[in-house]
Amino acid sequence: MRAVVDVRREMGGGGKLTFMIDWSTCSAAECDPNRVSGAWVFRGTRVPITALFENLEDGADVAEFVTWFPGVSPEQARQVLEHAAKSALASA
Repeated sequence: MRAVVDVRREMGGGGKLTFMIDWSTCSAAECDPNRVSGAWVFRGTRVPITALFENLEDGADVAEFVTWFPGVSPEQARQVLEHAAKSALASA
């Protein structure tokens, strides 16, 4: 199964950059078709990976996010962000 999630990022001038991330190679993420409608979540939780990006986009920081979602560790959030950054650089 190819595990991709569409990520959009605001660009200068109001445009959007869209790229796909393969979460199957991120050890902090997992996907189970029987949980959270098959969404990619933080391993061992029901917290969707997209929740991290949505909260960061809304101005939260990682410390706040892991406080609001206690099942997610700071290390998991860091791994997800690093994986996303590497994927974005690879597709540039």
